[in-house]
Formats: sequence, structure tokens, C-alpha cells
Amino acid sequence: MAAICVFCASSRTLDQRWLDLAAETGAELARRGHTLVSGGGCVGMMGALADGARSAGGRTVGVIPQSLVDLEVADLASDELLVTDSMASRKTLMIEKSDAFLTLPGGLGTLDELFEVWTTATLALHSKPMVLIDTDGFYRPLLDWLDALADQNFLKSAGRNLLTVATSVPAALDTLESHLT
Repeated sequence: MAAICVFCASSRTLDQRWLDLAAETGAELARRGHTLVSGGGCVGMMGALADGARSAGGRTVGVIPQSLVDLEVADLASDELLVTDSMASRKTLMIEKSDAFLTLPGGLGTLDELFEVWTTATLALHSKPMVLIDTDGFYRPLLDWLDALADQNFLKSAGRNLLTVATSVPAALDTLESHLT
């Protein structure tokens, strides 16, 4: 099966529903036989995601910069924990190690990862599928803004269409799997 990279929040102060969504995502990835590639953290949604994958028998690969290891937020239970020298090299390695990308709710770090992988796809540096999960309209304002960018020709429609939006974990994984076969 595929190595699927999931971007999500690592905040320790999130509502339980976001942690539950992350755990559900990890478990569903594992049930479908996929390997989870994540940012290698053990806190917030990132920690719940990895725990969810492992609880369903999944394999986890964490990619984390040394500076975050030093803050003691590394997911030491990962099947494979790759330590990088910077956030930039972390993103590069996550892209290299993954066959597809899934984005859950998150903040600046999550958006940075999403835009990095999306930008490199628009430049044809990879052709890996990307799905954004828009649970409860979390990303609706961002999607509206992106659509306005396309309407004003700041974003080509072909580039906009590289990112698929789903409203549930099963739908997101169905979409990724259909592009991987």
C-alpha cells in the first residue's frame, strides 16, 4: 500500500473533536494498509494521529527537526523516526517519503506544509495526489480566498484543481487511493 503523509496541528490546546478526527484518520489509514508519514510529533493532533494508526496496527514514520526533538515533543514510539537539521529539510524529506498527502485542520505549520507540497506539484516537481479534509467548513474561508485568487488569475485553475477537497476521512482516502492505482 501507500505511504500517506498527513499534515495537521500539534497544538496541545485543541478541542477534543480535532484530536478524535486525527485519531480516526490514523486508524483508517492503518485499516486500509497504508503507512503513516507525519511530522514526527507526539502532541496535539499529530500525536493522536500516530497513536490512532498504531492502535489499528499501522506503521508510522515520523520526520522531525532536531530542534523539536530537543523540546521533547518527538514521537519516540514511531516505527521509524527520521531527524532532520531544519524545518525546510523536514518538508523535503516528507515529500520524498510519501506517495500522497492529506491535510487535516491546523494552523500556520500545517498551512506551510500544505502550500509547500501544493506549490511543488504546480511546478511539476511531483505528481502525488493531495486532499484537504474540510471538516465542518474549517477550511471554507481559505478555499473561498483561493477560488477568488483563481478568479483574478493569480492562481491557474489547473493549479487549483491539483488540490481535492473532501469532507470526511473515508472520502479523502477513497480519493487518494483512486489516484494511486
